[in-house]
Amino acid sequence: MSVKDAIEAKLTQGLAPQGLVIVDESASHAGHAGAPAGGESHFRVEVVADAFSGLSRIERQRMVYDLLAEELAGPVHALALKTMAPEES
Repeated sequence: MSVKDAIEAKLTQGLAPQGLVIVDESASHAGHAGAPAGGESHFRVEVVADAFSGLSRIERQRMVYDLLAEELAGPVHALALKTMAPEES
């Protein structure tokens, strides 16, 4: 399973999002420190989920970080997040 697929599966299972966009931006970082040759290290993720309602931006990001702890400890070097409740999208 690719890193992108793992991210999608974990966020879908953990948050049941109404909207989920995952963009692999690794090619833009090729050659930079921390960017492995194989890519799949830099991602931009946008999530819309009821689970975020009433939570601060930090609390939302912590939820995502907890769900993706394995990926963040290994192949993912950078993760840009945009987390929204449905009423904010």
